[in-house]
Amino acid sequence: MSAATTPLLDLEGVSKGFPGVQALADVRFELRHGEVHALVGENGAGKSTLMKLLAGISTPDAGVFRLNGEVLTIDGPRHAQELGISIIHQEFNLMPDLTVAQNIFIGREHRAAGVFLDDRRLNRRARALFDRLGLALDPRERVEGLTVARQQMVEIAKALSFDAKVLIMDEPTAALNDAEVDVLFELIRRFRSPETGVIYISHRMDELARISDRITVLRDGRYIDTLTTSETDQREIISLMVGREISGEQRPVSAGVHGDPVLSVRGLSTKHLLRDVSFDVHAGEILGFAGLMGAGRTEVARAIVGADRRESGEIAVHGRVVSIGNPAEAARHGIGYLSEDRKQLGVLLERSVRENIALSSLRDFVTNLGFVQDRRIEATGVEYVRKLRIKTPSTAQLVKNLSGGNQQKVVIAKWLAKDCDVLIFDEPTRGIDVGAKEEIYALLRQLADQGKAIVMISSELPEVLRLSNRIAVMAEGRLTAVLDNADATQENLMDYATRFSAEGTIA
Repeated sequence: MSAATTPLLDLEGVSKGFPGVQALADVRFELRHGEVHALVGENGAGKSTLMKLLAGISTPDAGVFRLNGEVLTIDGPRHAQELGISIIHQEFNLMPDLTVAQNIFIGREHRAAGVFLDDRRLNRRARALFDRLGLALDPRERVEGLTVARQQMVEIAKALSFDAKVLIMDEPTAALNDAEVDVLFELIRRFRSPETGVIYISHRMDELARISDRITVLRDGRYIDTLTTSETDQREIISLMVGREISGEQRPVSAGVHGDPVLSVRGLSTKHLLRDVSFDVHAGEILGFAGLMGAGRTEVARAIVGADRRESGEIAVHGRVVSIGNPAEAARHGIGYLSEDRKQLGVLLERSVRENIALSSLRDFVTNLGFVQDRRIEATGVEYVRKLRIKTPSTAQLVKNLSGGNQQKVVIAKWLAKDCDVLIFDEPTRGIDVGAKEEIYALLRQLADQGKAIVMISSELPEVLRLSNRIAVMAEGRLTAVLDNADATQENLMDYATRFSAEGTIA
């Protein structure tokens, strides 16, 4: 093979197993010089495992890795960086108390007289890097004061500071808005060159056409196919990912608002954002919440369940006003809250599937004498693993070992076991793949059909339209409209989501 056709990176026969799980089996992957190569697949397909092998975080059981035609053995994360392989994880690895420059060059700082940290020199190095990358960052600013988008830029700068040849990006746009995505894509285009390449992992199908040259599909830990992006379409990619047809974008009809509401919110206000928010949710209904980032959707959910303090407002369940001071009290009143940050607030990663499922209803599994009924916990775990089709070797598996989609199902199972009448889902499909999304969609619809009252918050307008019977739109802490699905379009939802003036009042 000539130098001109030698891939930048070439993997063959890669396999990796964990107790009870074969994560990868005989996988191959090729990254060409100057290419952005997307890697896609359902959660649990093996994408993250493959990238961890490349980044030196894990060791393969079998397989050959070549960089510019040379066989290599990656001996840990630092060795991978020295080889020119840098990974930007979906979950940031930054130290909030340190400055931007200190985060980027941590472990590589120059010290005056060999002892004192030379911040001036560190800041100069950072500024030179930002100028080269076209990043508007202040090296002296503490990371804790940055927005999520700017923290993402710090992670990219840190990765590129190692003189990366191969840049791996795992769900880099998960927390970015459209304008920030455009900035990121421009940065990727500037990075790519005849000496470099990018491996781009994303569940957002619309991004692939914009940024990738080729797409490789994994399914159940195996290589399925590699496609030229310009010669394929979203339906073909999804079909290869899930091995089955995905249903169309049908929208629900109005569930009707007959009878008394299950959840009533009146005049909900908080000190810093929410202002006089009022709405009802009825049995059998999915009320979707739409709005731009910072509009107050998550803050509504947190105020309802007592995670954030209310300045004023009234909450009633089945017509009875209730006092809620924290999420545990909300659960006792029949309100379950599934946070958008499932890893921090939704599950205990170091505990088993069955323990997590029993978490919200633990009192029900304790006898009058104070003994925990382990057999009932196991039986409940088995029941919900079966009902929700959670992919796990057993209920004893640690939740941290499950894919993102299956972790989300464990969170849902936890609240189903509690049998709440009201379920608030905040970004229920963030960071999970198309196939798992379809299963979550079907589950939410099934819960509504069973008479649950569901509040569903999502940043994806197609998802809101796909699931909701009615849609509440927020802008700058206020409710600007509640629309029946039949009357809602992406255009008028965005119109209501931007109804504010420069002074922060509704226009």
